[in-house]
Order: sequence, then C-alpha cells, then structure tokens
Amino acid sequence: MSNERLRSALLAQGMTVQDLADAIDVNPKTVERWITQGKVPYRRHQYATASLLKVDVTTLWDDSRAVESATDLSKAEIVTVYPHRHTVPPGLWRDIYGRAERHLDVLVYAGLWLSEDPQFIDILKAKVQGSAQVRILLGDPGCAAVQQRGIDEGHEIMDGKIRNALMNYRPLFTSHPDIGFRLHDATLYNSLFRADDEMLVNTHVYGIGAFMAPVLHLRRLPGGGLFDTYANSIEQTWGGARQISDHDITGA
Repeated sequence: MSNERLRSALLAQGMTVQDLADAIDVNPKTVERWITQGKVPYRRHQYATASLLKVDVTTLWDDSRAVESATDLSKAEIVTVYPHRHTVPPGLWRDIYGRAERHLDVLVYAGLWLSEDPQFIDILKAKVQGSAQVRILLGDPGCAAVQQRGIDEGHEIMDGKIRNALMNYRPLFTSHPDIGFRLHDATLYNSLFRADDEMLVNTHVYGIGAFMAPVLHLRRLPGGGLFDTYANSIEQTWGGARQISDHDITGA
C-alpha cells in the first residue's frame, strides 16, 4: 500500500525523491519504496525525514513505536508552564528574542504591553539589521474576530488596543521597513511569540484577559511536533494577512 502522505509532504516542500534521499543519505530507490510500497523506514530515517519535511513523524507513519517516541519528545519540548502571563519573568521575553538569529515572530491581537517596551523595540531594530526575519502580526481592528475577542475578555475595546499598538510601532514603518507588519482576521486560540527554536505560547481563555491565562515555554526538538504545530500556525496566518493602512491606525 502506497504512502500518499509522504508523497504529499514531499510535494508540499517542492522536493523530489532524489532530494530527500540526498538529504538523509539513503538510496533513492529506498525512498521510492517508502512511497510506492509503503515500506516503513528505520526510526532514525523517519525522524530525519519528518524534520526535513517539517511535519510530525506520526503524520507520515503509523509506527506505534514512533507514536510513543513522538509523544515523549513533544512532552520534552515543554520547558515549563506558567499559570498566568503576568508570572512569566519579565526578562524572559527579551532574552528569547535577544537570542533570535533567524526568526522573530509575534502573533497576537494587540500585544499592547510588548509594543510599549522600549527594549523590545530596540531588539526589533537590531535583529532586522542582522540576518533575522522579523514579523509582527496584529489583529485587523475592524474584523469580527477582534470584536469577539474583546467581548470574550469582557471589555469590548480590543480594536482600540490594537490601534494604540500600531501607534507605538508607527515610527518603525518608515525607519525600519524591513520589519514585517501585517494585520490578520484569524480567530486566535493562542498568542504566539517565536524566536528561532524557542516559543512562548500564551493561551486564550474565555472570560479573562490574556495576561491572566497560562503560558507554555517551548523549545523545538527534532521529531517532537508540538513546537512545529504552533510554528505552522504563524506561517498560515502570515500568508493570509494584509498590509497596514493609515485608516487602521487612526480609525478615520
């Protein structure tokens, strides 16, 4: 029985059988058998393939040993859990972003507190001058998801908080155009703060503000899958987001 999931994952990454074989140092005919005959690779090749294709290993193979191992790895990706965002050490946000060399992502509705931190602003400026890709995703002030989140938190001013954050970031729009700013209309179940292979996941809970909700500190491990699940959410939201206009900032 063929493995169409592996075939699809290869296509999604724009890779060929030869590309995969070269990358993980196996014979192309071996990879072909994994696809056309449904042969199950050695576990080291399963994890190498899953990591290369940016998917969970259990997405590609139903090997019970891989399921158990992937579960253990995903648990190991959790560095710690904070009961509320306000209990996260204040310096942790700056520390993980300060270590970023490739990716610095923020996916929130407003994240007003972060936009008000001058040290965070300085980090953005420094990182974009290096090799890091910097992307800030805020909620579209006029979209239904933003309005609903304000209702869920019990204040109905989420759009105003977003516009305040945009005002704080506005000087960067012209002084540092390489910093990516976009607005999304997605329903967020978490606010995500990624720096390379580290991430803080601020869960959203009905009836309370995000500062009162739990935060997971994650560190990516090859084959784990938990970190990549959230990272893929950032990619998908960025792809569907739009540029910022003056109307978004002023509301006029």
